[in-house]
Amino acid sequence: MSVKLSARLTCLVRYVPTDSVVADIGTDHAYLPVYLVRNRIASRVVAGEISRGPYGTALEAVRKAGLDSHIEVRLGDGLQVISPGEVNVVVLAGMGGRTICSILTSGQAVLAGLERLILQPMRDVALVRRWLDENGWRMTDEDMVYEDNHFYVVIVARPGREEIADSVVFELGPRLLENRSAVFRRFLLKRQAEIGAVLTELQTARGARVLEKSSRLQREADKIEEVLTNWPLGQRT
Repeated sequence: MSVKLSARLTCLVRYVPTDSVVADIGTDHAYLPVYLVRNRIASRVVAGEISRGPYGTALEAVRKAGLDSHIEVRLGDGLQVISPGEVNVVVLAGMGGRTICSILTSGQAVLAGLERLILQPMRDVALVRRWLDENGWRMTDEDMVYEDNHFYVVIVARPGREEIADSVVFELGPRLLENRSAVFRRFLLKRQAEIGAVLTELQTARGARVLEKSSRLQREADKIEEVLTNWPLGQRT
């Protein structure tokens, strides 16, 4: 079975250390585990699925690839499918940020023995960043890829702490702000336009919640403007 990864999954692969033992939670078609083992990036993968349908699909994909001895597909909820110390890298991708936070919270015993988390929340990305910051995980890297009219963020975290004083940084990403990729700049321009439209709508509304939302969005808009203004001229493509 030949596996060609999407741009979204390829972005995840970049951050899996060679010879890792990986748990891919929410593996779906098991594309990522098959790719990691076939390309000798991971020595072993546990592929977890909560639903019987995708679980069966993943089992069949691994069987067809002839990788049963290196990839074990397990049926279960989140990190419950692995034992503490069994893997050193966990990948959580293709699900919402709230779901990711719930899985991490329920799997604290497994997290204690991990070297790396590789996360790709489909939404509520700031929520995931806050969870990591509050639970002893440092965001060592972030990446962004654009595919099918959507910006996908990858967050790489390792045990540790960092000080993030500006709440807007959780919205935009500490490492994305440092790395300043071309894709991230496109995202900032899009986000800037979205915030501008919402702020215009809120001008006619009243109430404490409206004021709080307007203030929060304005702080984010100001930060984006600052970042874009100081973007190196040679990188504005």
